Amino acid sequence: MSDTKKPAAKINLHPVSAAIWRNQNPKGVFYSVTFERSFKDEAGKWQTSSTFNANDLLLLAKAADLAHSEIYKLRANDRQTDQSDEDAA
Repeated sequence: MSDTKKPAAKINLHPVSAAIWRNQNPKGVFYSVTFERSFKDEAGKWQTSSTFNANDLLLLAKAADLAHSEIYKLRANDRQTDQSDEDAA
């Protein structure tokens, strides 16, 4: 088993992407989001950055909007799974 945690969901609006992370603490499950921008360096190799220029901002806003909607879907799925677990017990 890998130690690398995978995102619960990913939004990709090239070159901007959002990764949605499922986390758990004693109070319950919560989600957080990281954003990154992909670009090619001088050697033509793909790189990522967590900084955005003016041309990226509308895509960043749209990625944030889609991530927000996706988190609501994930939460609904969590509630449905919890309810199924309670019904099975």
